[in-house]
Amino acid sequence: MWRKPLALTDVARAFLSQPPPRKPLPRMTNLLGSIQFPAAMPFGEDCFTREDEADDSIMYRSPILCTHIDDDAIVALTKHYRRTLPATPPGNAVALLDLCSSWVSFLPPEFTPCRCVGLGMNSFELGENEQLTERTVHNLNKGGALRLPFDDGSFDVITNVVSVDYITRPLQLFEEMHRVLRPGGVAVMSFSNRMFWHKAVRIWTEASEWQRVLICSLYFRLARGGEAFEAAEALLITEPEGHDPMYIVQARKPGAGSQEPEGRQSPSDTDNEDGVPSMV
Repeated sequence: MWRKPLALTDVARAFLSQPPPRKPLPRMTNLLGSIQFPAAMPFGEDCFTREDEADDSIMYRSPILCTHIDDDAIVALTKHYRRTLPATPPGNAVALLDLCSSWVSFLPPEFTPCRCVGLGMNSFELGENEQLTERTVHNLNKGGALRLPFDDGSFDVITNVVSVDYITRPLQLFEEMHRVLRPGGVAVMSFSNRMFWHKAVRIWTEASEWQRVLICSLYFRLARGGEAFEAAEALLITEPEGHDPMYIVQARKPGAGSQEPEGRQSPSDTDNEDGVPSMV
């Protein structure tokens, strides 16, 4: 169906026209080194409309038990979590929130936080996820002001897998992520080129893969007037060809614990080859 082109401002066009560091995109290297970010959100309301504006709960009345990404992308994501997540020895106090969660979270099996909360759209999907200790059904795109149903400073880690493209109020969500993270906590957003196109926002569906990296990084940059998160890091964590690409954009809430603690998840020998520093 034909739609009127997005009415992008000159600032938005300039931001999205910035080239990647090189082509093809380098793997396991921060892609944001020379990127210039605007001081305010350059995308209008039309950028966050979708082909299907029906209540998202209609789509999720029935469980959707698929992984969305292929096995290679899943392995790469789990390895990244193993490098990034804090250690969870017996008696640990680590708390993780998996936003837009489903029947799998792709966390390493040895990662056993004291609290692992899944916030998603379908109770059956969440019930199938054995890594969760708590489950909350919540529609992030519905209602008035967006507010996560958790107290301030509840979590050390927030994850979101292939779902940032569906969020219609991203700055509100990222500000809420800041609120519920503890000082020094990290938010890890991951995405591929796979999505339910009719439910993804237009700025995402009409962007290139590289531009999607910029868009997600911008959400971190602008939340709470630029004070919510430290500088974001963006990574391509999969090989260039032969499988679904997997991108990471992650950033940390300023404050206590920003320095890497002792005893994070021990990487395997293959993980060591990547040489990527931990965010936590």
